[in-house]
Amino acid sequence: MPLPLSPKQVRFFQDEGYLIVPEVFPPSDLEPLRRALHAEINRLARNFQSEGKLGELHEQLGFDRQLAAIQRDSTECGEAIVREIIGLRGGGFYSPEMFDLILHPALLAMIGSLVGAEEIVASPYRIRPKLPNFGRGIVPWHQDSGYLSGHCDENLIITCWVPFVDASAGNGCMQILPRTHRGKVAPHHTGGNADFLVIKDEDLPADPRGAITAACPRGGAVFMTNRTPHCSTPNDSNHIRWSVDLRYKAAEVPNNVGVEPASLDAAGNADPAFYEQVNVACYPPEADFVVRSRQHPERVVDYAEYVRLRDVYARTRPAFAEVRHWPPLAALR
Repeated sequence: MPLPLSPKQVRFFQDEGYLIVPEVFPPSDLEPLRRALHAEINRLARNFQSEGKLGELHEQLGFDRQLAAIQRDSTECGEAIVREIIGLRGGGFYSPEMFDLILHPALLAMIGSLVGAEEIVASPYRIRPKLPNFGRGIVPWHQDSGYLSGHCDENLIITCWVPFVDASAGNGCMQILPRTHRGKVAPHHTGGNADFLVIKDEDLPADPRGAITAACPRGGAVFMTNRTPHCSTPNDSNHIRWSVDLRYKAAEVPNNVGVEPASLDAAGNADPAFYEQVNVACYPPEADFVVRSRQHPERVVDYAEYVRLRDVYARTRPAFAEVRHWPPLAALR
């Protein structure tokens, strides 16, 4: 039976805005997902090789190093594989192994402790392959709420960051500003590194202790609130820092569960009424789905329904994607 977090751990999370749990599940539980990702990298790389765009596949380097070698040989192919794996609005990598991680009983038991609810909804996730010396992997200071609808600022949305390798300062783990998650969402700006949102230094919430390094071993997880400022530092190692960030919330937090386009035409246009309904969600460009429910267990999605929902949203034009309008950095220079 998966164990929930202790009252002491929950209080730490509430006070500090984050919690690092080194042993959420055995590292071996991640092996099926690592193998599936490695197989996908090889599939995409072979496609480029057959097109004459790539020479060596570098399969012998294994999951933690192969993609970095492909990137060194061909920036075009390496970046294309990264984009395909990360995905946007329902695209990307979503194998059964990824779905199993989202619904991992140990994770859901801990999420239940943090949101204080038995009814839990999952929101979009992102796989993060941070390659050595890869500029896009450096993520500037931000709060996840910067990417979410403003009407959700006072709600708790958990980011659960799971590394697929041991994450350390050397390979670019996160930096977190503790005890700075209770105030208003800081002003963000567009135009940060790799087009990420960024909080300017003068707008960062102050904490006399400064940032902490969120090192976390494989098999562990870092939990953060949506208003916890964090950034991601360069990977100076010789291997890829693989990770995924998952998002969970209590079912009473605004979500778009059960809301989807009534019809899609060949161009991918949804019924206009859909856009009005879907904006109840905190992050409306992608589908929310129920992952735990004691009251209505029949609402918990299976893998087939999960894939269908992601495909529907992937084909929907993102007319509703701009949930918050932040000024560009250039406008303030």
